[in-house]
Amino acid sequence: MAQEQKEQPVFPTRPGRGFRHGAGRGPVVKPKNFSGTLKRLWQAFGREKKRLPLVFIIVFVDALLMLSAPYLIGVSIDAMTGGEEALSFLSIFILALLGSYILDGALTFLQGWMIAGISQRIVTNLRQALFEKLQKLPVAFFDSRTHGELMSRLTNDIDNVSSSISQSTTQLMSGAIVLLGSLVMMLVLSPILTLACLITVPLVFLLTRTIAKRTSVLFKNQQIELGKLNGHIEETISGIQVVKAFNHEQKAIADFHAINDRLCEVGMKAQVWSGFLMPILNVINNLGFAMVAIVGGVLAVKGLITVGVIASFLAYSRQFVRPLNDLASIFNVLQSGVAGAERVFEVLDEKEEPADAADAALLQQPKGHVVFDNVSFGYRPDQMILKNVSFEAQAGTSTALVGPTGAGKTTIVNLLTRFYDVTSGHIYLDGKEIKEYTRDSLRRSFGFVLQDTYLFSGTIKENIKYGKPDATDPEMEAAAALANADVFINRLPKRYDTLLTENGGNLSQGQRQLLAIARVILAKPSLLILDEATSSIDTRTELHIQDALLGIMKGRTSFVIAHRLGTIRDADTIMVVDRGELVEKGNHDSLIEQQGIYYQLFYNQFKNLETASN
Repeated sequence: MAQEQKEQPVFPTRPGRGFRHGAGRGPVVKPKNFSGTLKRLWQAFGREKKRLPLVFIIVFVDALLMLSAPYLIGVSIDAMTGGEEALSFLSIFILALLGSYILDGALTFLQGWMIAGISQRIVTNLRQALFEKLQKLPVAFFDSRTHGELMSRLTNDIDNVSSSISQSTTQLMSGAIVLLGSLVMMLVLSPILTLACLITVPLVFLLTRTIAKRTSVLFKNQQIELGKLNGHIEETISGIQVVKAFNHEQKAIADFHAINDRLCEVGMKAQVWSGFLMPILNVINNLGFAMVAIVGGVLAVKGLITVGVIASFLAYSRQFVRPLNDLASIFNVLQSGVAGAERVFEVLDEKEEPADAADAALLQQPKGHVVFDNVSFGYRPDQMILKNVSFEAQAGTSTALVGPTGAGKTTIVNLLTRFYDVTSGHIYLDGKEIKEYTRDSLRRSFGFVLQDTYLFSGTIKENIKYGKPDATDPEMEAAAALANADVFINRLPKRYDTLLTENGGNLSQGQRQLLAIARVILAKPSLLILDEATSSIDTRTELHIQDALLGIMKGRTSFVIAHRLGTIRDADTIMVVDRGELVEKGNHDSLIEQQGIYYQLFYNQFKNLETASN
């Protein structure tokens, strides 16, 4: 099952798992294709692109206000030392400065509010597209990935995209305008002081590049370990009963401790290296300010510039250096968002289930005549899981599949429902190859009762109606009664309106199985697949629902997978599958007479039952 996969195998080990169900903001990770993903993320803006010009105008005006403040500070200082005529303008300068600060605050709030709305709408569409894509992917995709890793893409990676859009977009626009504007104003005020200020710029770029190169590797490793930790948590919580049943609590804790320690180690290294940046940048910036102060003092003594010009220049130099200082953090946020978008796009680019043929027909009221013609299946040409399987199931008959675990029994029904497509050979239903039907109509014709029943969060009523949402309540209750599920449902305080937790965790395994059977009875499918349908039900309850199962199987083509051979003695055809091959076929009596594998399985099972009863 998916919960048991600690790593992501290239090929899942069992296609039979097609019917099985298991089930803070991430660190910075360097994207594989930064520019390509950034272009695609820009395309994802869609209609939001129309709102960006207004945001840009607000950012531009806000940046101009930021650039005006240092100049107003300088002229205010010069007005204080310029005599009575200059003092008359001081109040005007101060009011203008106060107004620029107030308007700057208002515009900053407005642009933050607008970009937050834009980013949330974009990631909402991305999240919706990703979830819809997951519904269209083949079962093999989920077999080769842990649930925690996929959930991480829907949560952590999408959140990183949101943070990147909301933070880096306006910061990059504002930073570029302030950087260029401050440089122009510094050149206008004093080219000599500008030269003194620019001496430290190469050091800033060199330091940022060196540390960013180092931290990108560490943050990538941190993301990998975080994914492993999420997967382990998801597996342990989902399988908590199994963990406790086998007394593996300490092992689960030890595994968590090991992964958590690795995450802590690589995270600490990443944070330490990234933490070097700001303190060293502050030292470099302070050296630059010192150079400006010294050179400015010399020029002021010589009467070449005023004190107000020095004050304005120091403020502009801070505004000039601040975007450079923020560049590393902005780049990290942008890199994180692009990396998250890249992981989302990786799923969006996954190959979906093959599209139906252009002339695919709707499967309507199928009779259920099934033919396997020399069918082979494997994930790789050199590893066939099924080998040249051929058989025919007449309409309305029951076919039982028996054999050892992993022999390929569930693979056969997975191919029949096109959860996987055959590697070679053909499968026919009512005389037409199943690929000639639309996949939706084909699967809608089948009803499934699986060994690993999955129930959704919601009421019992909603779960039974899952296969037929338009069913009336009397129809739903009749199906529950036929499955013998009404006995325990009526004992519940809210009966059919009882809320179920995830996967029906507040019900026993047997009760969940009864609801699954009721769900199929209500749907009234044309063909049935029963994969160990009564394996989780006690013998007494099993006897009660055998008649119900036989009732819904009557007149329907049914495929029954069972290890308890006593439940399939009355099947029209019993097929023994071993190592991917069909080795025996017949009814119960004929296979017993052959004294082959079925004979050995049957008598060994009943011999064990007799021994256990004694």
